[in-house]
Order: sequence, then structure tokens, then C-alpha cells
Amino acid sequence: MSLGILTILANLVISSGGYYLALISLIAICVTVFDKLSAKAHRRRVPEATLFLLALIGGSAAMYITMLLIRHKTRHFKFMVGLPLIILIQIAMIFCLFLFA
Repeated sequence: MSLGILTILANLVISSGGYYLALISLIAICVTVFDKLSAKAHRRRVPEATLFLLALIGGSAAMYITMLLIRHKTRHFKFMVGLPLIILIQIAMIFCLFLFA
């Protein structure tokens, strides 16, 4: 992502009063549950890139908690390590935005 896109996303998150994070978290939860149900029914799955994109744009915490609660992708190293890393990076970015803004 370019710095311009990150700035736009940051401004959207700050100006929306939390509505953006609530909406993207709800979408991340729904997509994660849908992927779990698709896996159980042997149907077409949600691509992992889509799951990571949802995490990167703000749904990481909700997605991680949902995966733990429904036991989905808990054996996949890249999700069980990758999502917490994304969460930490997002926290650091928010901290920097408030510190340097």
C-alpha cells in the first residue's frame, strides 16, 4: 500500500468515530464464519488473500478472535502468527498517528 492510501484509511478511521472499524470488523467476522461453513460443506472457499486483506484494512482483531472461537485456521501458522503481527503493526500505526499528528 502506498502512503497516500494509508493516510486516507487513517483519516477515514479517525473521522468516522469508530463506525469504520465496527463495520469492517463485522464484515471480517461474517467472511471468516462463511469460510468455516464452506470448508465444512466442501464448497468453494474464501481465498486467504481476501482474509488477509480484510485483516489489513482493520478487521484483524475481530478476525483473530473469531478464528479462535470457531476453531478455524488455528493450525495455520501464517494466520496464528500473521494476524497478531498485523494487530501489533496497526496499534503502532495508530500510536504514531496520534503522537505525530
